[in-house]
Amino acid sequence: MGMRNFVLILTVFLSFFSCKKKSETKENIAENTTSLPNYGNVDLSKVFTKEDGRVPDKASLVRYIDQYYQRIWNGGNLSGGILVAKGDDIIYENYRGFGREGHQMPIDKNTPLHVASVSKTMTAMAMMKLIEAGKIKLSDHLTQYFPGFPYPNITVQTLLDQRSGLPKYEYFITKIQPAPAELSKAFITNQDILNMIVKYKPEMARDTDTGFMYCNTNFALLALLIEKITGTPFPQAMKEMVFEPLKMKNTYIFQEKDIPTASQSFYYGGNKLYPLDRLDLIYGDKNVYTTPRDLYNFSKAMFSKDFLKPELMQMVFAPYSNEKAGMNNYGLGFRMKIFDNGEKLTYHNGWWHGTNSVFAHLLKSKVTIVAIGNVYSNKVYTALALSGLFEDFPVQKDKLNSIMSDGKDTLNSHNEVYGE
Repeated sequence: MGMRNFVLILTVFLSFFSCKKKSETKENIAENTTSLPNYGNVDLSKVFTKEDGRVPDKASLVRYIDQYYQRIWNGGNLSGGILVAKGDDIIYENYRGFGREGHQMPIDKNTPLHVASVSKTMTAMAMMKLIEAGKIKLSDHLTQYFPGFPYPNITVQTLLDQRSGLPKYEYFITKIQPAPAELSKAFITNQDILNMIVKYKPEMARDTDTGFMYCNTNFALLALLIEKITGTPFPQAMKEMVFEPLKMKNTYIFQEKDIPTASQSFYYGGNKLYPLDRLDLIYGDKNVYTTPRDLYNFSKAMFSKDFLKPELMQMVFAPYSNEKAGMNNYGLGFRMKIFDNGEKLTYHNGWWHGTNSVFAHLLKSKVTIVAIGNVYSNKVYTALALSGLFEDFPVQKDKLNSIMSDGKDTLNSHNEVYGE
């Protein structure tokens, strides 16, 4: 069977899956409520999930999340969108700001924004679908697919779990002397990255599979693998395999043709546009432009047992960075926090230029939290603390208390790089 036919068959399967789901959740964007004057005195006991698993009523959650939104998003003059949902029900949703300079493109539920490294979650799931279909194996070596690839121990899995040891393309390309011809181009491509790896054999950052090291090169190469296996350019493959079947109607992979119309990102304060640079067309590690609602559709698909074989989905959310005991870990395209009580928070953040993003996919409560900002601000990342409202994550509850009392996430470790 040809690769092109395989993609079409996979599309039909996923379309069938998406049709089985309930019709699109009715619009229930939460109305802004009057903010309480003293956030420090909010009774969080009324909104946190109880130890016996009982959850607060929806009205209490809406009021509390809106207080968070008024304080952090409106108070911080953020630009973008936020969505919190449980199962098939959107609990809270809100948007503000503009997608393009000159106060053009008012942001609403249909405005695609760049989610930066949250893109990795979708690249990973596309690869897992190809693994499920038997088109590639986690144990396959890259040398099987890329002639001349100089690192024989690197496998598909070590790309997905960030244990390849490859150098970061953002940095190694600047160290090549004399500067390669690829760097004279306005934009370099994924294939350019691979060509430079093959030709210049940059020094590995660490030995393969000896530990976790977050690296965008891993997912840029995964995108090339998806192209090779399907015989289809990555933007089209993602459209056919993921976006269209899951009704992610406002989602696409950013390409040069989109520059005049795509949303832009801005420096802190929102008055100065963040310019594009030569790395802005590399995809797989970034460059999914989407909406909170579309990411919610993606999250609902992952909650379904029909989307991916359970044993493969379990692998996605298993921790692989276990050399050192600690809270932070990484699965296959997903970050996770494993707390002292054994509970696990699965998510991914993103940062690129003026973009900051959060995508939390809570396994027990089937809650989705999405926050996307296009004016640089670390405050976007506070949305992850809302996970403490739904599951027994004491650290996130403490963070939320701190955020709502003084507007700061004082418990964040400076060692955690949010955008990666």
